[in-house]
Amino acid sequence: MPIAVDAMGGDFAPQSAVEGAVRAAAEDGASILLVGDRSRIEAELRRHGDHAGRIEIVHAEEVVGMDEPAITPIRKKRRSSIRLCAELVKDGRAQALVTAGNTGAAMISAKMVIGTVAGVDRPALAAVLPNQKGRTVLLDVGANVDVKPMHLREFAVMGHFYAQEVIGTP
Repeated sequence: MPIAVDAMGGDFAPQSAVEGAVRAAAEDGASILLVGDRSRIEAELRRHGDHAGRIEIVHAEEVVGMDEPAITPIRKKRRSSIRLCAELVKDGRAQALVTAGNTGAAMISAKMVIGTVAGVDRPALAAVLPNQKGRTVLLDVGANVDVKPMHLREFAVMGHFYAQEVIGTP
C-alpha cells in the first residue's frame, strides 16, 4: 500500500519530497502518493527521469504554511496537502503519512481526520534512537506541551506497542 507524502511541506518543497519519493521508489520499491500542487510536482518529477510507475500525484489546492495556526487544515484549508494526506490514510488509500511541514497541522489533521485508537486521547510524535543494545523509542518529542498524567501513560503504552510491533524490541 502506498505512503502519502506531503510534497508541499517543508522549506524545500516540493524538490526534497519529490527527490525522496523517487529514491524510495527506485531503491526500496516503495509506492508513493505525492500530495500537492500537480504542476510543481510534475516539473520536479521530469527532472528525475523514470520512476517506474510507483509514484502517483494527488492534487491539493492549498498549503498550510509553517507560520499558520495548527488548526488551519481543519477550519480554513480543507483542501491542503497535509489534510489530504490524512484523508488518504483514513480512506485506506495510504498506509502512512509523511510530512516535513507544519508539525501542529500534521498532528491535528491526524487526530481529527484519521482519529486515534480507543483509549488514546492524544497522538504523540516518536523518535527511534540507536543505543548500545539496539533502539529506544522516545515519545513525545515536542508536539504536546500541556500533558496530563493520563497522556504520559498513553504515550508509554503507545511507545511500548510501537517498540514491540514495529521495531521488534522484546
